[in-house]
Amino acid sequence: MFRNREGTHVDPVPFLVVSGLSFLGSLSFVPVYCLTLGLSMPVSVGAGVAVFLCLAAAAYHRMVWDARPELRGEVPPEVRLQRLVYGVLVVVGVLLLLTLLLLSR
Repeated sequence: MFRNREGTHVDPVPFLVVSGLSFLGSLSFVPVYCLTLGLSMPVSVGAGVAVFLCLAAAAYHRMVWDARPELRGEVPPEVRLQRLVYGVLVVVGVLLLLTLLLLSR
């Protein structure tokens, strides 16, 4: 079990899922984009690992370190849908920016 900054036990599953997905995503896409931009293979993989480590650190900070299990409650469906839509828009925007970057070469 992980503990937050107050010493309370925190469920590790959400952090592990987000870290695993960020590992898969960053090491699947970042090296390919870096190689397309002309970087060498070691630099490309290193960039993917660096992106993963940043995402994992952010997930740990948000889901473990700042977690307050005593305040947990059900999130209304409207808020969940709004967060999902915003997340999809952010991912689509990042992919569009990366596509424009590759097309401008």
